Amino acid sequence: MMPKVGLIVLTYNGLELTRACLDSIRASDYPNLETWVVDNASVDDTLQTVRQAYPEVQLLALPENRGYAGGNNAGIQAALAHGAELVFLVNNDTALYPDCISSLVRALRRHPQAGMAGPMVHTWDDNLISSAGGQAAWRHADAVNVGMGEADTGQYAERQVDFINGCSLMVTRAAIASAGLLDERFFMYWEEVDWAMRFRAAGWEIWFEPEARIRHRAPIHWQGQRPTTLYYVTRNRLSFMLRYAPWPGKPLAVARALWGAWRGIRGHQQAGRLVHARATQLAIRHALQRRWGRIDWVPGPPP
Repeated sequence: MMPKVGLIVLTYNGLELTRACLDSIRASDYPNLETWVVDNASVDDTLQTVRQAYPEVQLLALPENRGYAGGNNAGIQAALAHGAELVFLVNNDTALYPDCISSLVRALRRHPQAGMAGPMVHTWDDNLISSAGGQAAWRHADAVNVGMGEADTGQYAERQVDFINGCSLMVTRAAIASAGLLDERFFMYWEEVDWAMRFRAAGWEIWFEPEARIRHRAPIHWQGQRPTTLYYVTRNRLSFMLRYAPWPGKPLAVARALWGAWRGIRGHQQAGRLVHARATQLAIRHALQRRWGRIDWVPGPPP
């Protein structure tokens, strides 16, 4: 019998995105699937619509926005309590190919020491590669989505990687038991890279599976970030490097992260984006102070 998969769709508003995602899940060919929608206190009609239009879906409504890590952790715990052996996290701005789940399950079965696996992620409109697995680039203080922006010609084979893009990743019950849940102190951004580091430290392998495919609506370039996004990306990148960058290269990695942030501040100031500059300054300060989690105020609109 195929293992039970608990599929978690994390939502925060974006009803039409959620409907498209759930429609793609309905077309999945995987036979032993339980789908959960975990809602981070949306203020649109997500809850009512999902309840009425997708009666087969388990709905978990959170009383507040707990971010990517907190929302997914609530879903993971619920799915495991319902007997899931595998948990598949997907963002609500994705659409699965029908054989995506089956391909990931087969990949995990081929590699018994694998604790995490992820699909080929394509862009939504032009079908370019968004992520063919992730690689830690310590010298550049970055976490790189391999192949980003390339046409998919089959150039990326199944292989072990450093991390899986958080828009769609599958993990095993056994790996979660030994490595723990997502670190909610990140709130959003970089938490999947941290999770992968802890999986690998606990002895689990992480595999990219190109036969599994998914489309993601998110842009592959970061121009035009909102101040809130800029804050969390900057803070968590620096915090991650302070925690994980290996010696003797840690000082250089931290310095590169700081330099990139300071260069961003100057660029925003010169362009008149003063709120963005202030958000970046705040992110640097909080990272150096080891201040984590969701903050009550970021210059600009709330997350």
